[in-house]
Amino acid sequence: MSNTGKLKSSSSELDLDRPNIEDYLPTGATIQQEPHGKLRLHDLIDISPTLSEAAGAIVDDSFTRCFKSNPPEPWNWNVYLFPLWCFGVVVRYLILFPARVLVLTIGWIIFLSSFIPVHFLLKGHDKLRRSFERSLVEMMCSFFVASWTGVVKYHGPRPSRRPKQVFVANHTSMIDFIVLEQMTAFAVIMQKHPGWVGLLQSTILESVGCIWFNRAEAKDREIVARKLRDHVQGADNNPLLIFPEGTCVNNHYTVMFKKGAFELGCTVCPVAIKYNKIFVDAFWNSRKQSFTKHLLQLMTSWAVVCDVWYLEPQNLKPGETAIEFAERVRDIISQRAGLKKVPWDGYLKYSRPSPKHRERKQQNFAESVLRRLEEK
Repeated sequence: MSNTGKLKSSSSELDLDRPNIEDYLPTGATIQQEPHGKLRLHDLIDISPTLSEAAGAIVDDSFTRCFKSNPPEPWNWNVYLFPLWCFGVVVRYLILFPARVLVLTIGWIIFLSSFIPVHFLLKGHDKLRRSFERSLVEMMCSFFVASWTGVVKYHGPRPSRRPKQVFVANHTSMIDFIVLEQMTAFAVIMQKHPGWVGLLQSTILESVGCIWFNRAEAKDREIVARKLRDHVQGADNNPLLIFPEGTCVNNHYTVMFKKGAFELGCTVCPVAIKYNKIFVDAFWNSRKQSFTKHLLQLMTSWAVVCDVWYLEPQNLKPGETAIEFAERVRDIISQRAGLKKVPWDGYLKYSRPSPKHRERKQQNFAESVLRRLEEK
């Protein structure tokens, strides 16, 4: 072969952004080929371990790319720009950050001083209590967005409470819920978290009908499925929001949607979320940082900028399976937000090999390729 190039798939869904192996070879390196008919047997035997290493140590793949943070290119690389960068650090950490902490503190004081009396004093007036709690949760989420200097553009009609409907959205971070919640008090289905986030889940967020699960517990699936069916039947319940990817993806891709939200027999309302990385990357890599550190990163950035599109509701077509329905909705969200589709199950993220092990295998493979080139 004269040039390896990038492989192309006839299907856009299978376009896995495969890397060009030539990018990983030394500059000027060429692969020498024997004349036709002079391929030696010992060459084939010698290259077999190398091929095995290549299969076991993938240089790059689309699954890994879905869950990698992509830091911006550094711009403070010369004597003129570095002082400006230092000035920006001073402004962000010594001026903006304390002001944002103050805003968030004031928000918590107002919220707790109102939520606690409402929650306990209006026990016998459930409808009125839910209305107050819903408004307070929306207000608190607005304080959170303000603490990031959030610039959020909402497109489309605001969601309303109706029976037999569910909202589904792509998932980049737990702040997706906050960004959507400040406009409409959704009841969300979400992984149960430890620490202060878990405390908020089990107290405040349960007041808006949120449903929690533990992906490590198989029995939780049946319980959650029953709660979902019961929730969508209630006309007075808050709109149900589901992130069918089941995990945070880095806002460049969408992974496979779980079919649970599409088996409820109700209208599915797609929501597309796209973050602009001009000031900060909003992706939460939960394997590398806690949610507290993620919030601190947002609060010490210049701003969080994103667009939210409430798209046309979709219904199951005659003869369409739940999996096909999920893929059709994923197409709609991906196209609107400019995300690439990949055919991976996001739960595989929790069973991937250690990054250190993968990097060690990559290094071994690279060294073996270089030795072969030097021998030639």
